[in-house]
Amino acid sequence: MWRPDGTGMERVRLPLLLIVYTYLYSLGDCLFVTDYFTRTPRKLSAYRSFASVELFHFNVPDDTVVAVWNLITFKEQGGTFGDSCPDRNVTVYFRSGAPPVINPLQTRFPRDTIVPGSFAVTLTWTLPNRTTGVFNVTSPLPGDWFLAAHLPKDEGKISVKGLSEECQYLFQPQLIVQRLIGISVLYPGYYIDQMIPEHNRSVLYKVFIPNYISQVRVQLVNCSTRNRSVETCPILLKIRARAPPLHNSTSQDCQGGGACELQTLLPSWEQWYYILVERSQGNADVYFRIGVQVKDCSKPSVSKGASPGSALNMPQSFGAAMPFSLTEALPAAGLPSLSQNGSERGPALLPEDTITYLAPDADANKCWPIRPTLRNELDTFSVHFYIFFGPNISVPPDRAAIFAINLMPVLDSGGVLNLELKLNVSSVKGENITVFGCLNHGMPLSLSDNSTIKCESESIGGFMLSVNATSNITKLRIPYPQTGTWYLSLRSLCANEHGFEMCTNVTAEVYLRSYLTPCINDCGTYGQCKLLRTNNYLYAACECKAGWDGWGCTDNAEAYSYGFQLLSTLLLCLSNLMFVPPVAIAVRSHYLLEASVYIFTMFFSTFYHACDQPGIVVFCIMEYDVLQFCDFLGSLMSVWVTVIAMARLKSIIKQVLYLLGAMSLSMALQLDRHGLWNLLGPSLFALGIMAVAWTVRTIRRRRCYPPTWKRWVFFLFPGTMIASSAVALYAFVETEENYFYIHSIWHMLIAGSVGFLLPPRAKGDAKVTPMKRRRGCGYQLCVNEHEEMGLVDPAIISINSICTS
Repeated sequence: MWRPDGTGMERVRLPLLLIVYTYLYSLGDCLFVTDYFTRTPRKLSAYRSFASVELFHFNVPDDTVVAVWNLITFKEQGGTFGDSCPDRNVTVYFRSGAPPVINPLQTRFPRDTIVPGSFAVTLTWTLPNRTTGVFNVTSPLPGDWFLAAHLPKDEGKISVKGLSEECQYLFQPQLIVQRLIGISVLYPGYYIDQMIPEHNRSVLYKVFIPNYISQVRVQLVNCSTRNRSVETCPILLKIRARAPPLHNSTSQDCQGGGACELQTLLPSWEQWYYILVERSQGNADVYFRIGVQVKDCSKPSVSKGASPGSALNMPQSFGAAMPFSLTEALPAAGLPSLSQNGSERGPALLPEDTITYLAPDADANKCWPIRPTLRNELDTFSVHFYIFFGPNISVPPDRAAIFAINLMPVLDSGGVLNLELKLNVSSVKGENITVFGCLNHGMPLSLSDNSTIKCESESIGGFMLSVNATSNITKLRIPYPQTGTWYLSLRSLCANEHGFEMCTNVTAEVYLRSYLTPCINDCGTYGQCKLLRTNNYLYAACECKAGWDGWGCTDNAEAYSYGFQLLSTLLLCLSNLMFVPPVAIAVRSHYLLEASVYIFTMFFSTFYHACDQPGIVVFCIMEYDVLQFCDFLGSLMSVWVTVIAMARLKSIIKQVLYLLGAMSLSMALQLDRHGLWNLLGPSLFALGIMAVAWTVRTIRRRRCYPPTWKRWVFFLFPGTMIASSAVALYAFVETEENYFYIHSIWHMLIAGSVGFLLPPRAKGDAKVTPMKRRRGCGYQLCVNEHEEMGLVDPAIISINSICTS
């Protein structure tokens, strides 16, 4: 196996370190560490479906500022460098949080399927046997990252294993990350005095945002410089969730003076938010006071006379979903000392008496309570999410009904998240009501009374579902969903001439079903859902058949018709009837053992191909593996017994060779059914036995054996040519497209060659029968020194038999 040498790795790491240091220069004197991860090289395959893709799983640590993937691809042929192998492009896909959903063949996805985006890189060869590519991500999202690599789709040629050294294309990804340590932590509601030293360009902070926060506001006040040379505040504020800010992150220029404020509406819950304070001009020390203020929406208002259960959109016996707010959970006295969180080399913190605490603001627009779901795991990627007091849900006209679906980290990202929504038409009482559903990851987003109908904002994206009296059923499928918490917000709105408005006094009832499956609709009729594994990560993918394609085997652009499937099945099965003439010839010539082998081969080859069809014209009398083994064994035994019969050995020796051949071939097929030497090995050994037997007879008789030219011209030569043509078709011509008729021709040629090569019955067998031998009081041993193998003129034949009693 090829490994990069030290010199090559130094050449690769040099530009990577330049990328890293260029970015880190903007962060000033920050402490950072370097982590290195690698994966074992794997052989790439041509793309047919996601089941043929090689998937690699990485974990990017928190506080990572630069992640660089070094992509190494190299060729091998027979255990050596594949310099003579053709160049084939290698496509690599990247996605954070879940495996990438790719579509290289531009096939159609199933209906109601969401296709998440991903990055893609194509590697072209720079050297005869290897190439290296680099893919860098600045401030990547922490957590799981997945790489999927494959070769382009090939022509579908069926190659015989072992016939030639196959070109192998191996792919090995390596990951180098640079992460910061000792990032200063801010706490919501606390304001502290900070500074940017003159030798630094920026400082970085992070703050944790818990649940039920509707707004995050970063405030920077009292900005000044030491020498007062700059009247305005030369600072730029940036904020981003989960990772340090980028150049296009939400920002606010504070040069206008006075208080500087940067707001983020509808932030992601239970995530770190990173705040970058960057100097925009000058080199003097910059002093400022910074704090983070949040709006708490965890306490919904309860109208007078209404019970808590009705306010929470659930029965009274369910209880309160949120017993406390952020102000109760985060008191000022319970906070640790902030001076312990600063980096020794980072911005200096002032004494604790400069720290000010302000309680979080209450949001007038209350967050509606979130109803949890019960997770019921049935099998791998088979999970049902049950709603308490569901599945029928009442959606009131004045508020949203919100539900949380929690997907386990890593474990649930390899399946398909399904949602089904059905409206009870009788519950709307004839009103023109539409129930909208917004599915968002990390933060619920519900439609307001006068908002535009969309399920996304500046900071979060989402997917929309809608049902009404006309179309009362909708579905949504998300292959390879990101793990974490998904929120589904249901809101009923009434249509008017200007759009939609809040309904009055009408409560819509919907049926909600959410579940996780391995594949979309179990890959349908023309597909098979396969559970795959890469290291310790499990995922599922469809493998299509009968020309069907797509992520769920629903694209029938190149699908086989029913008539074509029936024709191909009949061709492969009925072509085995060509063994009937060889069976008749064998029985007529008293080759009963050989005839039984031909019957066995004809029977199991017929039913194996009836069970091996890719479409719906399939008929299996027993397990597929058993049928395949018996078909392969019968084919090899047919060749073995035919060649041994041509050798004209004694009966006892021939029977012993038949038995040994059957046991040896069974062992070889159990080891490798598709190996070339399973076919060539027994055939060459049998031909060797036949050649030795014919040579001994030729030497003893001093004339060529078989002795007649008619046997050579009319039987041996045609039979050999037919068998050679069959082997050539099988090894060099057969592809996936022409398999049906080429393999049928193979059946007919092999059966036809047996009819020509099987020798005729020996003439001595008619004169000495078992019945005649039993009539004597002793025994006779007859040795025929001349055995016929063809049409022989009786006038030139002298039979010399030595019989001893």
